[in-house]
Amino acid sequence: MEEQKDRNEIFSKRVRAGKRTYFFDIKATRSNDYYLTITESKRKYKEDGFTYEKHKIFLYKEDFAKFVNALSETVDHVKEELMPEFNFDQFEENGEFSMENTADGESDSQLSWD
Repeated sequence: MEEQKDRNEIFSKRVRAGKRTYFFDIKATRSNDYYLTITESKRKYKEDGFTYEKHKIFLYKEDFAKFVNALSETVDHVKEELMPEFNFDQFEENGEFSMENTADGESDSQLSWD
């Protein structure tokens, strides 16, 4: 089972956001087609310790451009129309959004499927 997991997981990025962590994972199908999973993992406290609540989205290659465009348009609407006076730069590193690569710990600054 572990061999199949390694074969299916091609690439992974992690974004830490307070009690939540977001994972962007590229996986392969048996026919070597690729898709993206976006997982939100939220740490919750229970009586016997911590647990993690997870929610997952599967995104297929034919929808990558539509998804990125909709996400970008939505974020731009919040920044430009709903909160134009707010300084979003305080949450950015080096003028760009920061993301962490879980494979080797190197930082990557853009999310793009070009």
